[in-house]
Amino acid sequence: MTRDAKAVGVALVCDQDGRVLEVLHDGLGITADLQPGRPFTQLIEASGLGKALNLLSEVRTQRAAFDWELHVPAGDQILTLYFTGVLTEGQLLVVAANMRGGVPQLCDDLMRMNHEQANALRWAIKERSEMERNQDAQAEAQYDQLSRLNNELVNLQRELTKSNFELRRLNELKNQFVGTAAHDLRSPLSIVWSYSDFLLRELSGHLNEQHFEFLSIIQSSSEFMLGMVDELLDVTAIESGNLNLDLQPVDLAGLVAHNVALNGVLAEQKRMHLTFQQGADLDPLLLDPSKIEQVLNNLISNAVKFSYPGGPVEVRLYRQGDEAVIAVRDEGQGIPRDELDQLFQWFGKTSVRGTQGESSSGLGLAIARRIVVGHQGRIWVESKEGQGSTFYVALPLQPAAEPGVATGQ
Repeated sequence: MTRDAKAVGVALVCDQDGRVLEVLHDGLGITADLQPGRPFTQLIEASGLGKALNLLSEVRTQRAAFDWELHVPAGDQILTLYFTGVLTEGQLLVVAANMRGGVPQLCDDLMRMNHEQANALRWAIKERSEMERNQDAQAEAQYDQLSRLNNELVNLQRELTKSNFELRRLNELKNQFVGTAAHDLRSPLSIVWSYSDFLLRELSGHLNEQHFEFLSIIQSSSEFMLGMVDELLDVTAIESGNLNLDLQPVDLAGLVAHNVALNGVLAEQKRMHLTFQQGADLDPLLLDPSKIEQVLNNLISNAVKFSYPGGPVEVRLYRQGDEAVIAVRDEGQGIPRDELDQLFQWFGKTSVRGTQGESSSGLGLAIARRIVVGHQGRIWVESKEGQGSTFYVALPLQPAAEPGVATGQ
């Protein structure tokens, strides 16, 4: 159908049930057998009957329906017509054209035959056109708003990218500064601790009580500071992605037993009973022994630090599924439930303090978590305030890495 083609169609007046009251116009010669009182759907091909009934329903509920495509038998051919319906003064005006959007062209013919129905049809077409213009205007406004928001989002993403790049650069500078400062502080602190320890051991019988106390304070303070410097060096390495694990076959039970023995001295100072129980025989695991020992030192020393003098600390090693599990249990102060999430964060201190005033940097557990994750393992805690805590480390029995592989995190 060309743009200049003339629309041809039919126009019917029906009651609200779709029964024909009058044939206003028939430019297609298809209504000869359509008698008054018969449903207009008699025109429609049988397969389109349901769609025609839906057209009537929409006209009754919405007062108008436009350009419904239906097929109409005409002699030995099937015509495709586009139906428009309008509800006016309790009657239905049904108009069909042989081209989409052709109904307005039929209005002039209808005006010559029935001014009232033609006006109703013109009014419905005008109302629809205004609605479409409003919808177009709203769509254009929404498009403009979406375009503006999208441009703002692009600008924000660009600024975020720049900010992230700057933050990474500043974080690298921070890591370099902290690493350099910690490295430079380590040597003098080691000297202070070594000389204070030497003086305490060699001159203990020649010092008065006050001088002995002064040297003890120097030794303990330098020891704490030296430990903090070592932790800062670990933090710098981890944040720089340089946590290198020297994996090798390790007897985990022997490693744990050795570490428990070393920490036994610390436990004896608080008259605590530190025990080790091995629940299963394990084949050697691929581990970095120095890093795992660092994790054990942190967990066991914390258990001693936050428990009351005379209390028990129990270390267990057992197999669970395809993992070796280390559990460090104490009957100390426990940790408040709402503070558990802080434990494995950098500088994540809780309100719990050492029972003899022991200090904590808030870095040990965060470092331990990175080391365990670097071994493809898990670390978690179960704790009840006032009843003690149990820290768990689960290590895979068969990790994916091979011996000697350096694993960065």
